[in-house]
Amino acid sequence: MTTLTVTARGQVTFRKDVLQHLGIRPGEKIELDLLPDGRAELKAARAKGSFRELYGFLKGKTNGRVLSIEEINEAIAEAGTAAGSSKE
Repeated sequence: MTTLTVTARGQVTFRKDVLQHLGIRPGEKIELDLLPDGRAELKAARAKGSFRELYGFLKGKTNGRVLSIEEINEAIAEAGTAAGSSKE
């Protein structure tokens, strides 16, 4: 079990090993569910993207060049990874 200390400002710093265990990287968010009896459940917040959000994501990035299917698939995979959808 890991013990964390609460600062005078009510803040807690999670150790690197805890964040790695949860799969949380710098800049990502954490969800905290408050449970009965003073307990809580902590987990990494996952992006809830959709296919529709991909529309237009290549606009202005191809310099007018026509992309092959392979290049488009690679770009989609990279965008999905960046959005966190590959973590599930």
